[in-house]
Amino acid sequence: MSQNICSTHRRPSIGVRVGSVTIGGGAPVVVQSMTNTDTENEIATAVQVAQLARAGSELVRITVNTAVAAQAVSAVRARLDDMGCHVPLVGDFHFNGHKLLTEYPDCARALAKYRINPGNVGHGRKRDEQFSAMIETACKYDKPVRIGVNWGSLDPELLARIMDENARSQDPQDAGYVMREALITSALESAARAEEIGLGRDHIVLSCKVSGVQDLIAVYRDLATRCDYALHLGLTEAGMGSKGIVASTAALAVLLQEGIGDTIRISLTPEPGGDRTREVIVAQEILQTMGLRAFVPMVAACPGCGRTTSTYFQELAENIQSYVRSQMLVWREQYEGVENMTLAVMGCVVNGPGESKHANIGISLPGSGEKPVAPVFVDGQKTVTLKGDNIAGEFRQIVDEYVQAKYPKKSGND
Repeated sequence: MSQNICSTHRRPSIGVRVGSVTIGGGAPVVVQSMTNTDTENEIATAVQVAQLARAGSELVRITVNTAVAAQAVSAVRARLDDMGCHVPLVGDFHFNGHKLLTEYPDCARALAKYRINPGNVGHGRKRDEQFSAMIETACKYDKPVRIGVNWGSLDPELLARIMDENARSQDPQDAGYVMREALITSALESAARAEEIGLGRDHIVLSCKVSGVQDLIAVYRDLATRCDYALHLGLTEAGMGSKGIVASTAALAVLLQEGIGDTIRISLTPEPGGDRTREVIVAQEILQTMGLRAFVPMVAACPGCGRTTSTYFQELAENIQSYVRSQMLVWREQYEGVENMTLAVMGCVVNGPGESKHANIGISLPGSGEKPVAPVFVDGQKTVTLKGDNIAGEFRQIVDEYVQAKYPKKSGND
């Protein structure tokens, strides 16, 4: 994999340990996600957490909004452990987190990290008391905290203060600047207060989320210059489908390229009946296509044109991509480095052989008017020509044999 400036010039940040995962401190950028189940339904929540973890989510956040949900957290944790799924759970608290964390100690202990929104912890003296209660609980159980500020739920008193300060300034800024400054001030002042209470800097992650791409980039560029806390990136509401994917990629790619960001979440709105794991796959693909991390073998495929009148190569590309992603559940346990493998499924002779030679394994399918055969290239060398009705199965077998021969087995799998 090519060396990328963003993988070698990461912004220095303090490492935060969340269960078995490290955020910041030079560790690889962490992928996280969030369930959309009702946490009171412990079975449904545990099942979805496990699905997200199997897809590659390294942290999974769950809503903790009621007493019943808080009581269910330890049961969710137990079910996951029984399933052999040990992904760290993050509790998402708004409005009543101070009560839930103090009144349900099993919940506080079972979670690996707490997420606190300083705009939703109360107002005035109650805000200070309730924020302190949550931080004191984190200190008691040695849990890290993400102080997550959202532009849709800013502390109105803090926002008014920033607006007044800006209005009195000799060089007042526009409303966008005021909003960004309020976000950053809320995060930094809350972090400073958490440290005063006793939470270590190595237990604090910050986020300042907005929904606009340019606003997110501006906020995090500024925040990154003003602190060395670990930073969590993501649009607060990315949107649905391609819009959500494009917006998230546009914002996060710029920041990651500049070395900003230690953990990411892609907040996609699922289509009705859509798969929640899609947000995990998008996060992985952003990091992998940027050269920051490798998760699954990458499949290159041509877009198709008038030369590729058959849809067979499209079906084969989808078949192979789905196959390697499902096989990674097995391969990652058995072999070292399989996630770095590259595959190519091409649809005609124009770029087919050349692109196939650049991949570890490539196949060039016949286009319109071409001879109905498909040469296969392994590490740049033509090894076999496939034809007939079982090209997909034979190509999968070649991939399996390559993995077994190329990648060393992990200890304990000999």
